[in-house]
Amino acid sequence: MKLALGTVQFGLSYGIANRKGQVQTGEVKNILDYAKENKINVLDTASSYGNSEEILGSIGVNDYQIISKTTPFKGNIAQILDSFHQSLIELNRNQIEGLLIHNIDDIKNKKFDALFKKLIELKQHGLVNKIGFSTYTPEQVDFLLEHFDFDLIQVPFNVFDTRLIQGGQLHKLKVQNIEIHARSVFLQGVLLNFDYLPSYFLTWKEQFIAYQQMVQKSGLSKLEYALNFALRVNELDKIIVGVYNSAQLQEIVIASRKRIESNLMPFNINDAKLLNPSLWNI
Repeated sequence: MKLALGTVQFGLSYGIANRKGQVQTGEVKNILDYAKENKINVLDTASSYGNSEEILGSIGVNDYQIISKTTPFKGNIAQILDSFHQSLIELNRNQIEGLLIHNIDDIKNKKFDALFKKLIELKQHGLVNKIGFSTYTPEQVDFLLEHFDFDLIQVPFNVFDTRLIQGGQLHKLKVQNIEIHARSVFLQGVLLNFDYLPSYFLTWKEQFIAYQQMVQKSGLSKLEYALNFALRVNELDKIIVGVYNSAQLQEIVIASRKRIESNLMPFNINDAKLLNPSLWNI
């Protein structure tokens, strides 16, 4: 199964389209049960996702591959390592599948090389299987490919944002046998519902209308189009989706299995103010 499950909603009230707040623990268990039944076995989390890791550990996640991320690096290597070990405790795990540098700007710290060596040691000791980075721009991917050896990368990708195809970064990553996980395939829910967006998004109103017309002509729902567009990109190993209840996950799984004969075209909007949620002024 190419789908992976994001867990930020389990520990925080997250997402532009979220009107339900943090997912309750009982519903998290329902979601995990449904994921397991449908062979979704990768969970994406982080120590900064509120109490997400603690909730996952309390439910039990031994049947899943866990990808976590580092806390912000201020030059204190021991603090990063302590946080990683705390994550293991909260997750109730002896080891996890992957550990990513969460804030890509950490590489600018003069002690980063020393930190990265410590992450390599975690891998050598069997505490993690893969180390890597969470990124936001094609330029960051280019820099990482030039300067670091790593196993796993998380990138933004969706029908509006195919910069990594255009720039050749996905191909370069695959040539180096680096595992690629895509997040933001629904752009925090923007791609699923254009009716109730904050006024910030009026800048792209005409493009949104044109995109929805294109989707309508395909005969697919907005969910089916955005999801399957990403699933069809061969270089992407995992597509991370976040949900607020098991019914949403069921809808995504059903959409992922839909037989689609036609080509699904991108609708490129090369504007970082739309593509990067950290730049949204809302």
